[in-house]
Amino acid sequence: MLTTETSITFMLQIYCKNINKSKSFPIGISLLDIYSGFDLDLPYGPVSAKVNNKVESLTFRLYNNKDIEFQNIQSSSGMRTYVRSLCFVLCKAVEDLYPNGSIALEHPVSKGYYCQLKLDRTVGLDDVQRIKQRMKEIIAEDLPFKRFEKHTTEVVELFRQKGMMDKVHLLETSGNLYSYYYTLGDTIDYYYGSLLPSTGYIHLFDLVKYYDGLLIQIPNRSNPDKLEEVLKQEKMLEVLKEHRRWNQILGIGTVGDFNKACNAGYATELINVSEALQEKRISQIADEIYHRGQNGHPVKLILISGPSSSGKTTFSKRLSVQLMANGLRPYPISLDDYFVDRVDTPKDENGNFDYESLYALDLEFFNQQLQAILNGEEVELPRFNFNTGKREMSGKRLRTTDNMILILEGIHALNPELTPQIPAESKFKIYVSALTTILLDNHNYIPTTDNRLLRRIIRDYKYRGYSAEETISRWPSVRAGEEKWIFPFQENADVMFNSALLFELAIIKDYAEPILRKVPNNRPEYSEAYRLRKFLEYFVPLQDKELPPTSLLREFLGGSSFRY
Repeated sequence: MLTTETSITFMLQIYCKNINKSKSFPIGISLLDIYSGFDLDLPYGPVSAKVNNKVESLTFRLYNNKDIEFQNIQSSSGMRTYVRSLCFVLCKAVEDLYPNGSIALEHPVSKGYYCQLKLDRTVGLDDVQRIKQRMKEIIAEDLPFKRFEKHTTEVVELFRQKGMMDKVHLLETSGNLYSYYYTLGDTIDYYYGSLLPSTGYIHLFDLVKYYDGLLIQIPNRSNPDKLEEVLKQEKMLEVLKEHRRWNQILGIGTVGDFNKACNAGYATELINVSEALQEKRISQIADEIYHRGQNGHPVKLILISGPSSSGKTTFSKRLSVQLMANGLRPYPISLDDYFVDRVDTPKDENGNFDYESLYALDLEFFNQQLQAILNGEEVELPRFNFNTGKREMSGKRLRTTDNMILILEGIHALNPELTPQIPAESKFKIYVSALTTILLDNHNYIPTTDNRLLRRIIRDYKYRGYSAEETISRWPSVRAGEEKWIFPFQENADVMFNSALLFELAIIKDYAEPILRKVPNNRPEYSEAYRLRKFLEYFVPLQDKELPPTSLLREFLGGSSFRY
């Protein structure tokens, strides 16, 4: 009997969300080949793709039918992929030039990423130029980023042989049976998330000397042909460095260090010391306000600003306690009560009410009342009725007395347009934000926005009845409002306060994960929910039973002794 052999090519159905079309492709095809197969031309891309709402590298291969959405550098996930890949190029350049040196990518600042280069001598401008030139050479070589997955014990041993103990500790405590690593030429490293296919995809960057470290400059998301403009953020940098010093004192620089300490039974000590350091800083701020008055410049108005979920409210309450311990009488005033009537609220570019705008406030009326209060006159305070959308008079009357100090907390508090008639010497300005200072490892920072987003997801779910899906969908507009109305004024502050706690992501983990799992995987927000869940897996979970009732975290988790 004669037989003929036939080969069957299995085909996949791929739906591309970018153009709302489906097409058949052979099984095992890469995302990059699918991009070409659809004949797409995505401006500033592609750099990654969402596969069934999970972000993957363009080298990822498909073996089942999928929905695909290609991402460019103008998307948040695409920019993360670009920055991650650029950081790997930087680390390889340092390894090539300084085999005995090291570099740590510490935190975003000044619209870039601050790095600490450690050599056996002082780092000079010529070192920065050499590293930048080597990075350009690596990019010109178009070297591929290669991903390998092996048993975690093998990957750990690989990093141990390289002396990369930060990665050893992270992977040893992550609890995963298998782990992956990346190579770039003969350099190996670990990165949380997707990378570009090769170094040739990096089209724009810069590396400059920045105080005692380096600053990686990245493309502007809205106009990727231009670099982000470097902003001077000396106060922000100093706060971040201060907290890194605290972490070093505790011996906790990375998540791997933290997990090891918790597994060794030191979790209670880390909680107590972190809370004590925060309370000490609040006490120092209260002392500074008090001593200004003793030196002939009494503070009449404390202005507290910061982005969403930074813990401004609890901070203001804890500051009030410390002010009272100094013999002062704090009195809170809510900016929300000075909203214009809802029908008069300015609108954004989409025609929706813009409640984030400074001009959603009745600035003239607010300043009339504030000036009268500071002049010793009695005023009747307003109250905004959120049901009717109108401002009413509350019947509550206020006249300042000896040692009284007004506290004004809100996103516009540091904007000079809010209180132009109040003398600068009468105001004390405080910027509050959750600035995460612990690193995943030396080459993977933790975005401070992730910390705040997780806080907000928990609070919105617990107190406002919002799902994680709803909170995540609103987050881009919240961030846009912060960029416009908060961040430009943060350096106006007299002091900055970091509300992030070293241990908080380990406590947040058990609260956030069940809420994030409720986001359906057919929703666009699933991508972000999945990313946050995978990120939280790196942390050893901690219970909140030893968290004090005055902790800033209680504002989001519940159990606070303060009334909100």
